[in-house]
Parts: sequence; structure tokens; C-alpha cells
Amino acid sequence: MPNSFTAILVVVTTLVLAQTDGDAFDGAASPPKSSAPSFRNEVMAVLSKAGCNQGTCHGNANGKGGLKISLRGQSPDLDFATLTRHGGSRRANIVQPEASLLLQKPVMNVPHEGGKRFKTGSEAYRILHDWIAEGMPADANDAPSLVSLKVEPQHATIYAPETTARLRAIAGFSNGQTRDVTNLAVFESSATFVSVSDNGVATADRSGLTTVTARYLDRQVPVRLEFVPERPGFVSSVPEPANFVDELVFKQLVRLKINPSEACDDTVFLRRAYLDLTGLLPTAEQARQFVASTEPSKRVKLIDTLLDSPEFVDMQTLRWADLLRVEEKTLDRKGVEVFHDWIHESFAKHKPLNQFAKEILEARGSTYKVPPTNFYRALRVPEARAEATAQVFLGIRLQCAKCHNHPFDRWTQDDYYGWSNFFGRVDYKIIENKRRDKNDKNEFVGEQIVLLKDKGDVKNPTTGETAGLRYLGNHANVASESGDEQNQDANLDRLQRIAAWMSSPSNERFAAAQANRIWYQVIGQGIVDPIDDFRSTNPPVNEELLDALTGEFTAHNFSVRHLFRVIMNSKTYQLSSTTNATNADDELVFSHVIPRRLTAEQTLDAIAQTLDVPIKFGGHDSGTKAVQLRGVRNGGHRYAAPEIGDRFLALFGKPGRLLTCECERSDGTTLAQTFEMVSGELIDQLLRSSNGRIASAVKGDGPIRKTITDLYWSALSRGPSGDELAAAEDHVKSSDDARRGLEDVGWALLNSNEFMFRR
Repeated sequence: MPNSFTAILVVVTTLVLAQTDGDAFDGAASPPKSSAPSFRNEVMAVLSKAGCNQGTCHGNANGKGGLKISLRGQSPDLDFATLTRHGGSRRANIVQPEASLLLQKPVMNVPHEGGKRFKTGSEAYRILHDWIAEGMPADANDAPSLVSLKVEPQHATIYAPETTARLRAIAGFSNGQTRDVTNLAVFESSATFVSVSDNGVATADRSGLTTVTARYLDRQVPVRLEFVPERPGFVSSVPEPANFVDELVFKQLVRLKINPSEACDDTVFLRRAYLDLTGLLPTAEQARQFVASTEPSKRVKLIDTLLDSPEFVDMQTLRWADLLRVEEKTLDRKGVEVFHDWIHESFAKHKPLNQFAKEILEARGSTYKVPPTNFYRALRVPEARAEATAQVFLGIRLQCAKCHNHPFDRWTQDDYYGWSNFFGRVDYKIIENKRRDKNDKNEFVGEQIVLLKDKGDVKNPTTGETAGLRYLGNHANVASESGDEQNQDANLDRLQRIAAWMSSPSNERFAAAQANRIWYQVIGQGIVDPIDDFRSTNPPVNEELLDALTGEFTAHNFSVRHLFRVIMNSKTYQLSSTTNATNADDELVFSHVIPRRLTAEQTLDAIAQTLDVPIKFGGHDSGTKAVQLRGVRNGGHRYAAPEIGDRFLALFGKPGRLLTCECERSDGTTLAQTFEMVSGELIDQLLRSSNGRIASAVKGDGPIRKTITDLYWSALSRGPSGDELAAAEDHVKSSDDARRGLEDVGWALLNSNEFMFRR
């Protein structure tokens, strides 16, 4: 630490520098010296490389140890003022640079809560030292600025025994020059088994796929690395592709030395297709007919039949009702009904998905007479509308950019508030509100009019200025009031403009996000995963595949059914869940089907169908299935006590529709679910029903063997094996009560993994 004389000298020197600088303390900077490191391009990079401006350190909203700088260096000018002017300039000693706290703490010559960040004599140390020694100058106004960042290679496949990949970051500047900034870039791996050294060498502890993000100043670039294990004597055995989906999936598998699983059998395929497209199990008769058929094209015909079925419409309606927050608290009962019915009608009429989105985004009018206006009724502030629209229709989680530039993507606060400004003039005329809870400002019961005001703008809290209008586009994304980059009609209002931009065939972000969502619905995992988290640091696991699906979706007028048909007719979709020696560890590149638990609605409907006992839901017609429910709960008033079916659905993860995210639906297992399936009220009630399959069998005094066989076909879409049938028959015959014995058989089937999982 400097002695008192040195400290006095630092203060005097600083004052002299300030006086020669005129208004230096008001934010002006001293002229830079040519030999000094660039503050913006080098010093700021060192602060990022050392982790000083991370959220866990001085980039925290409150700073650390009295020093607060901008998160990830998003505000270089403020950071310059902080380091050179705040705190009496105590952090830097221009007379004795090596005594500066900016150097003493990172090398741990002075206690530092953040630990050692770099070594004395390292490049980071030299840059800070030289900048301080030259008087901590700011960059000249015409100093070159960063305009691009490239990383070489952008994609690499590394075969064992090799376990490393060397990455090189190249920065492009406004003066046309390029520079190797590998030693100044920050490298972060998405997988814990891969570490990246300061000089860009990625090392893997095992085989697998990862994304390494290279970040330099405000630019970040992802790199996909594939570490392939040694497989002596590996012979590729991919089947003949059925379409482009297989070609692109199998191409990657061959490169990774992975063989796909065998094709699934008819029973598994039948059950899988029904669950994916309708949410229901095939009936026992449908299963018997399909399995018995020898027609070569029976799978193709089944897919076509299911896609044209009303049950497919029900399933798509359920999925989109979840995303569009069709729930009673904010929409009221009639709002739920009309919005749900409009979604249902849209899919029944084969409405293109971009048209579906357009009608939602430009909607205004009565929430009872113009159903899609209920999308805005549930989102009461511009920011909520902006975030929901970005996440549902573009797969962009924009929330992080509300308080600071997005740390993992390109979006800035200007982008966030410029996008939000499109929705800033949405307003409501409340015709009536008969809410029951007078203290709940989020409850609405009654008709509302969604309208668009002539005035009203969102302000950017960072600048205090009115935000402009910004699309979340691929390239130029700034829109003016007179038109945008696509030369749309200047007479369109803001909602019409955002709707036209979103639904345009040239909007690749929308098409890719929705193609990825459809892939997820039938495969169980997105090509980009999570499916609503498209960002530069979360690239697609198979970019060629996503591009091809996006092109196919756009070329066929955004037809949901067409894209389902393409994917489901691929051999990739029809693979077995049984793994082989090469793909047992794969959970990313679609080499086999990953079993997943049935959803809440699928589970309840499957139980009811197996036992042939319908579930009653208040407010709905008799025979209504869980997949057809309009709201979160039954059709009665939301303050009514939940019915047995409601409690079951909530327990098994049905979302409350309070978030615009697939993630709200829970697929986790709990002990309470186990107890429900083992001895729960609903299971017990259905098994002991005076109607249904078991009761009818006992009353009819029919063969036990037939009842057991029917239970198997209904629950598992297959007949029992010889051993299974013999064991079940023996159990029923040895029971004191034949009905109780059959109930045991039914209970055992409902609790089997084969029943509970979609394979």
C-alpha cells in the first residue's frame, strides 16, 4: 500500500490532471496517449476476463467492497468514470502503478474477497499497469470500436484419444483491422465436463456435446464441440432414410459414431402416435385391429387418420390454451369459454399458424365478441405483453434485458423497451367487474374492451427517454413510425405492424420457434432446448435439421399438420427406446426415444379409458375428457371446491396457466403421486365403480380370461403374454372375491411403468 506521502502525491497529481483537462470531473476525459492500452477494447476486456464485472462480483446491482461497475461491461463510460474519478481515485496510483489497488487486489498482494484473478506479469496485469502508468486515459473519439467477433472453429468434432480443441477469437474493428483477442476473450462451457483455459483450449473429461461461448466486450459467439469416444471397429448401421429428417439426424449420428436404435414395434408405435396426437390411448378394438393388420402402409394411414381426427384438434387446443393463459382468474368464465372455443375452431379449420398468431397480436374489441383479445386481457402491462409475445411466438426469453443487457444473448435494454413500446398503447375499457374478491386487483369478472390509444409510449428507465420501436429481428431491427425494414404500410397501427411482421413468411425466428415446438411435441425434446429459449449461447443441437424443418414449415404455409406428418413418418420418430452399446448415453441427438411420463390429462384419461369409467367434470357435458377441459379446473366457479378430477390433475402437474411457458407444466414425480396411484381416492373410486369394465365383467359372469385380456389391450395396447395371463388368472381364481381379484389386476396394470410412460 502507498505511504501517506505517496497518497498525497496521487491526489495532487490527479488534481493537476483534472485542471489540465478543463471539466474532467464533470465526465470529460484526458487526451489518450498512443502508447496506452485502449480502455474500451483492452481494459474493459480484462475486467470481464478476470470476472470483475460479473453479477457475483462488482457487476452486482449493489457492487462489492464499495466498488460497483456495470454488469459484463455494458456501460464503459460509467465504468471509466468509476475507476478514474470516484472514491478519490484511490484505486489507481499513476505515480506508482504497481501499488494500485486495481493491481494489488487481483494478484492478492492485498486481501481480496474475490480471490486471485491473475498473476503479476500476465497480459491482464500488463494492460492495467500500462493504462494506469499512462495516466488512465480515455479512448479518443475516433478510436476503433468492435464491430464483429468470430471464433475458429465454429464447430468441431474431436475423436478420442484426442480430448482438446484449440479455439481462436478474432475481433473486427471499425477501422477495418482484425486482431486475435483469444487471450482477452472469456470462454464458458455449457457442460461441466468441459473446461476452457484462458488461452482458449477446451479440454473434455469424457465424451459428449457442449457449447462453448466466447465473449469479448459486448459480442459473444457460440461454438459447438463434439467429443467422440473411442469405438474400435465401429461400423455404422443407420437404416435407409425415409425423408430429410432421417438424412440429417443420421448424418450427425454417423459423425458421432452412434448407431440408432432399432425401429419400435407396432404396439409401441400405435400407443406413441395416439398419445402424441390425441392425448388418448387407442381403444382395445383399435389396438387389436392395428396390430393384426399386415398392410405395409398402416403406420402412414394411422398418422393421417389421427391428424384428421377431432381428438387432434382437442390436443392442440389444450397445448395452446396452456401457452395463452386461458384461465378464469383474469379472463372470467365466459372469457375462458370463448377464447378456448376460438383456439379450437382455428385448429379445426386448419388455420396456418402464422395467421393464428397474427389474429391474436392485432386483436382488439370485446373480450366476449373478439375472442383473441383475451390474450391481452391477461397481460395488463406493456412489459408483460412484450415478454409473453417474445417467448410464445419467437422462443425468446427477453426478461433478463429488462434490468440490463441480456448476459447470454444479443438483446439490449434498448431492444427490450423498444419491443415493449409496440404494446404500450394497449388499454382497456372495463364494462363491468363483478369480482368476488374486492381486494384482488387481478380478478376480473365481466366484459372488457381491448383498445389501442392514440398516444402513450414506454420509457427506457436507463436513459429516461421515450423508447423507440424495435423488432426482435435477425438484422436491422429498428422500426420508425412511418414504416419498418419490410416497408409495411405506414397506415398500420402498432399492433397491426407487429402482427404483420410476426406472420411474414420471411420471419425465420417465428418459423423456427414453432417448428421446434412441433418437433418437441412428438419427440419430447427440442432441437433447441428449452424450446422457448432461443439464444446465441443455446444453439440448436442439429442446426441443419432445424433449418430444414423451418424451411419445410414455411414452404407449406405454416401447416401444423404437414409438419407433424413429416416428422412422424420419419424413421427417427419411429425408433425404439431400447438402446444399444453406442447410444446408451445419448440424450441429445435423437438416436433413440427417451421414455417420458404421461401428462396429467393423459394419465387421467388413460385410467378412465382402461377401466371404462368416465370422469365427471362440473360445467362440462357428460363424457368430457381431461384433454378437453377449457380452463385450469372444471367449469364451475373457480371458488367452488375442486372436484376429484381437478385434484388429480393438479397433483400430476397440470399448469395453472399463470406463465407463458411450457415449463409451467410439471413432469416431475412426487411421493404424493405414488400414494395417489397406489391407494388414492380417485383410483379406488374408479376401480370400485358400479359401472365400468370390471363391474360389467362380474355382473355378466363372463370368462375371467377375456376380462383380463381386455384390460391389457385397453391399458397397454397389447394382449397379455402367456405367463402374464396365467398369473393374473391364478390370482383372480385364488381370491375370495372375483371382483377384488380383477381390481388387483387392474391396479397392477395402472401402476406399471409400461402404462405410466410413453415409450
